[in-house]
Parts: sequence; C-alpha cells; structure tokens
Amino acid sequence: MQTHLPDELNELQQALLPVNTKKIRRLMQEMGILTIYPKRNLFKRHPDHQVFPYLLRNVPITHTRQVYSTDITYIAMEKGFMYLTAVIDWYSRFILAWRLSNTLTVDFCIEVVQDAFVKYGIPEIFNTDQGSQYTSKKFVSLINDHQIKFSMDGKGRALDNIFIERAWRTTKQEYVYIHVPENGLELYKGLSHYYDFYNYKRRHQSLDDKTPSQVFLLS
Repeated sequence: MQTHLPDELNELQQALLPVNTKKIRRLMQEMGILTIYPKRNLFKRHPDHQVFPYLLRNVPITHTRQVYSTDITYIAMEKGFMYLTAVIDWYSRFILAWRLSNTLTVDFCIEVVQDAFVKYGIPEIFNTDQGSQYTSKKFVSLINDHQIKFSMDGKGRALDNIFIERAWRTTKQEYVYIHVPENGLELYKGLSHYYDFYNYKRRHQSLDDKTPSQVFLLS
C-alpha cells in the first residue's frame, strides 16, 4: 500500500538531499512518530461472557430516554494515552456522562453509566458493543437491576452504535486532533470545556439546528 507523505519530503528532495519514502518511513519509526488513527481490536469479547442480541435494527428513535449507549475510545496525547468512555442519548445526541481512565477496567465503565442514570434517568434500552467490560457480570447486573432491555452490537458492526461513534469522531476532529493534550489533566480540562460546548452550544443539522441540550432537557 502506498503511503502518502507530507510536502516536507518534496522540499527535502528539491534540496537534493538523498531521501525517499522508504528512508522517511524508517526514520519516523526510529523516532516514534506515528499517525493518529483508531487502533483495531482494542476491546475483545470474553468467550465465557453472555452476549445479548441487537434490539435496534429498523427501530425508529422517537423520543429521549428511549435508547442510551456507551462505548470506549482511545485518546493519544503528547505524553502517553488515555481511554475515554461516555454515555449518549440517541434521540438528542446529548452526552449524559463521560469518564477518563488509563486502564480498561470495568469499574470506570460502570461509574459513567451510574452517573448518567442518577443525573438523567433510566432508558428503555441500553446498547453497547460486545467488549468484555460490557459482557462482564458486574456490568450486566447493573443493566438488569434497573430492568432495562440490554442490546449489543452485532460482531464487527460498528454502525450498530452509530451515534456514539459519530460523537467520538466529532470529539477527535474538533478537539483532540486540533489541540493535542500534553497529559491526562490537560485532556480532562479540555474535554470538560468541549463537552460543555457540544451539549449546550453546538447545533446539529440532524436536530433541526438545535443543540443536544435543547432537545434532551426540553422534551
């Protein structure tokens, strides 16, 4: 596969320096310079955990608190990385709660869901992927104890959880990739400001140019 390299390579070649794509690629590897992109297979299903069917195919989303979903994404920083999890209301796109962690334990996944339930109420359906955090007994018990219908994405079907996937893309394009945080504290402060903007000021064309908070809190 051909790799696209920046304009700086052309400048080096025009300066008659002996470089080519292979040498640039090798030097980038030696210096630890990596492209920021979603990593594959971060969250795998535990073979002994229970998996629930996907309940939302062709289901119209008509009101708030009908469907909540959660997911985890990888955030690269100048110094290390963090994992970000959040809970979103499908109808309004409102980010109900979010958490950062440097490990993939089930505890921070449970905490963010509990926070969303306490602040904004219980949904009819809760959707996740088949990651081991969500199929664990502790997480399944959390959902079942609230008598919520549990839905899980089909294997390899990222579009089954499309609203949280779009939220990750927006978060990274509008904040993380532009203002690359130096460390976890800077990331936390930046995301706090960004999600305040996202929920209360950023208008969505799919919401008739309303903000998520206008749709969620006024419905």
